[in-house]
Amino acid sequence: MQSKTQNLISKIVPPPLKPGDLLQVIAPSGALREFEAFQKGVEIWRSRGYQLEILPEIDDKWGYLAGKDEHRREQLATAWKKPECRGIVCTRGGFGSTRILENWTWDCRDIVSNVSTEKWLVGFSDITALLWSLYTTGICSVHGPVLTTLASEPDWSIQRLFDAVEGRSLAPLKGCGWGGGVATGILLPGNLTVATHLLGTPMLPDMDGVILALEDVTEAPYRIDRMLTQWRMSGALAKVHGIALGSFSRCEPPPNVPSFSVEEVLRDRLGDLGIPIVSNLPFGHEAPNAALPVGVLATLDAEQGILSLGEMEC
Repeated sequence: MQSKTQNLISKIVPPPLKPGDLLQVIAPSGALREFEAFQKGVEIWRSRGYQLEILPEIDDKWGYLAGKDEHRREQLATAWKKPECRGIVCTRGGFGSTRILENWTWDCRDIVSNVSTEKWLVGFSDITALLWSLYTTGICSVHGPVLTTLASEPDWSIQRLFDAVEGRSLAPLKGCGWGGGVATGILLPGNLTVATHLLGTPMLPDMDGVILALEDVTEAPYRIDRMLTQWRMSGALAKVHGIALGSFSRCEPPPNVPSFSVEEVLRDRLGDLGIPIVSNLPFGHEAPNAALPVGVLATLDAEQGILSLGEMEC
């Protein structure tokens, strides 16, 4: 019988994108506010030869959301089922993607043509919920810059995103190794806050054999502590092979309040797990946000502080 990790390796990687492909832009989470940054992100994709289809309702607002749940859900469903669409690019994060996952199923085959519908999905932050939910069906995606953040990335990070979706190999990332040896497993990158709220839901992938890659922004150290404690108490971390930590930006404690630093919290809540851990890797909410494939085999070397990735093969 194959091990859990061997089974996971056989997951589906969508066909590589190529210039000329049609991509659908969707707003599944927070309301679009950064219009100039959004247009710059669109132009970067278009400058690479891609056709980006932007719906008129992309700037809809319903409170803090980019439109009502049924409208955002319909955007995702339409893009996912459109045969000529080869990839889905998200406008921004914020909050809201978990709301459209209620009563949602990923239909991975067109009923009429019987053609497989898997395609690239690109995003991070709140889009974590979509990336992880999609992976529960066996389809890989890319944790990487959304349209409103892409233009702020350094050139190497922008190139890395296109390398990921176009099927080229990705360079290893260097961080700070905590020791604990070397682990191999399936890479599962995401935002800590969003991922924590998937615990106990059907949208949480199996953690057995995973290299968990986490980042966050504007969360006080006590909140990071609370979330990691929930991970510990849920038992999910007991199955994880290794942990790769990206940036935890603007996670300083409130002024004049006794507190640990976020670094101290991470060490306290994760350092006793007995698994390889690497911190300070260049991905997260503040550039650089190095693209990371969801669902490929990865190796985490906690002695050298290196996260290396397997090939993005169909």
